[in-house]
Amino acid sequence: MLTTRFANRLGASATRRLGATYTQARSLNVFSSERLVGKNVLVTGASSGIGASTAELFAKAGSNVVLLARRRANLDAVKAKCEAAHAEGGYSGSKVVVIEADMQDRKALDTVLDKTEGLKLDVLVNNAGLVRGREHVGVAAEADIDVMFNTNVIGLIQLTQNVVRDFKKRNTGLIVNLGSVAGIESYPGGSIYCATKFAVHAFTDSLRHELIDTNVRIAEILPGMVETEFSVVRYRGDQGRADNEYKGITPLTGADVAEQIVWVASRPEHVQVANLLMFPSQQSAATRNWRRPE
Repeated sequence: MLTTRFANRLGASATRRLGATYTQARSLNVFSSERLVGKNVLVTGASSGIGASTAELFAKAGSNVVLLARRRANLDAVKAKCEAAHAEGGYSGSKVVVIEADMQDRKALDTVLDKTEGLKLDVLVNNAGLVRGREHVGVAAEADIDVMFNTNVIGLIQLTQNVVRDFKKRNTGLIVNLGSVAGIESYPGGSIYCATKFAVHAFTDSLRHELIDTNVRIAEILPGMVETEFSVVRYRGDQGRADNEYKGITPLTGADVAEQIVWVASRPEHVQVANLLMFPSQQSAATRNWRRPE
């Protein structure tokens, strides 16, 4: 029951309205995965890394998953893992839908909701994003600037606009945007990438304000160092330079970040986790970390 002191503060009508919520038994299962069974989740950038791990974990929780990315072969591999997770959990009627699309293609993003095979989305995870190079302003390639802004910002906004219209009509939904510590703390050699992530951070905060009179929730996950294909892409396929980024550190993995995304999605519908900043144990800021001596 609600405590007498709290009930007196709320008043009789509020006590009746909130009593069931506040006295509901809470499971020690931190994901409260029963809340995710049958939910329809779209994950962008789902062909590898954080996106693939997130899709698989939602599937393990019994959610229907829509995978969106460019690389069809990778998407098919992730789809197989999600289907295996459904089978293992006994979710035989669950769906995994693949949408092959580029976040830079605005026309393709406008048709995404028509390709979900009838699934009405409950959760959008805007995970797709990338970084190219460490060049300073003045020498950064125009093509790199374009692909980072078009993917990380313009594509994210375009897809979000389409999904928000549907969420507002139904007065429900959750949007989780993948930000970065680089979206709250800039660093040299990251001016363009940091600018895109600062934009995502501002967009996410503004969106939360704009939807305050609805039941649509907005969250942002801001990871530090995560070992995925991120650094390989940054260094244009140079695996040695990518490996050196994590030398002497135990970085986060895609699965670590996926756990936080799924945890946010499994909160009660009256709970909105606004921003979740996460680091490896040996990192405390964008450019501050401790590396084990060789």
